[in-house]
Amino acid sequence: MGESNQKKVVVIGAGFGGLQAVKQLSQNNNLDITVIDKKNHHLFQPLLYQVATAVLSPADIAIPTRSLVGESKNVTVVLGEATKIDLKTKTVYYQNTSTNYDYLILSAGARSSYFGNDHWEKYTIGLKNLKDALKIRHKLLISFEKAELSGDPEVVKSLLNYVIIGGGPTGVELAGSIAELSHQIIRDEFHTIDPALSKITLIEASPRLLMTFDPSLGEFTKKRLERRGVEVLTGTRVIDINERGVQLEGKMIPTQTVIWAAGVQANSIAATLGVTLDRGGRVIVDEFCNIEGHSEVFVIGDIASYSKGLERPLPGVSPVAMQQGRYVASLIQNDLKNKNENLFII
Repeated sequence: MGESNQKKVVVIGAGFGGLQAVKQLSQNNNLDITVIDKKNHHLFQPLLYQVATAVLSPADIAIPTRSLVGESKNVTVVLGEATKIDLKTKTVYYQNTSTNYDYLILSAGARSSYFGNDHWEKYTIGLKNLKDALKIRHKLLISFEKAELSGDPEVVKSLLNYVIIGGGPTGVELAGSIAELSHQIIRDEFHTIDPALSKITLIEASPRLLMTFDPSLGEFTKKRLERRGVEVLTGTRVIDINERGVQLEGKMIPTQTVIWAAGVQANSIAATLGVTLDRGGRVIVDEFCNIEGHSEVFVIGDIASYSKGLERPLPGVSPVAMQQGRYVASLIQNDLKNKNENLFII
């Protein structure tokens, strides 16, 4: 428990942004910090695709949260899911209990969004956590084994067709990694099939890949993927996903493996704040990463929509979250010292 003169900081989510903030704030003994996360580990999400394609093991990208902050006596780690935030009473509710805060850092992340087509979820696999990554790994490796035993050309075609929907960083990395797995790593390990004949299709509804980045990067990435044998379909809308495969406008792709990397929506706790959200359910924040009217509440990472002075909101990638985490930690430290605040600059 914190001392009576300590200020209470509650951090929801031990992802990149939240963890950066905690590490910086833990050096201040005038703060009593509580970290609430539904996982007991910090996940290096950018490398999930390598677990999914059997390049890395789960232990390579998952580190126990307590081992990262456990030496700090003013940090308490709570395994639980925060379900509600009351801005008026400065209270966070979790696991049938609650805690108050002087400062709140909301970095609860995001989940997959199917844009109103939630029935597609049962035919697809997302890539947001270790469970998803291991499910994809199993699906990929078993598909080769089933194809080896099938003998039916149509079944083999369906088994060796892999469709990734979403041309953001996750979809791009996964498409390239699956191509490398099937076309190079395991191509000589089977007798009745040639894994190199696998077809990997990356589908993106927008005009180009990596829409939140510079256009030249999207074009460069497209060419690199195509050289690896990936079919890249940009400006292409998915009409339906069912047990037979993926239906596009005028084209059906038969497949038993559909990976969803097309969109995310903010953690549902954002809706309990009673503030303005963007269409992805993300909290719209000001130039200090604050909710309007609440200078003690900071929202960072995937759950935040920051677009001050920008054409579009900042992308939900780890470098942005880490920079935001360090920034809001410095704001809290400056507030304790009654120093002026600087605007967030990416």
